Amino acid sequence: MPLDADDLDPKPKAPKPVSLDLLSVDELEARIAQLEAEIGRCREAIGRKRSARGAADTFFKKA
Repeated sequence: MPLDADDLDPKPKAPKPVSLDLLSVDELEARIAQLEAEIGRCREAIGRKRSARGAADTFFKKA
């Protein structure tokens, strides 16, 4: 049975930009902290994927 594109989970869309003019300094600092935490999560995921890719490349490397 062929794979149907509708069966795949859609990629998450980027959040809509927030008007920063409406946020207080405390809210902006909290937003920065949240975004930095998300950046850290992304970097960890990249590291895991690169490690897995490296292991796969080594495993399937032709002699």
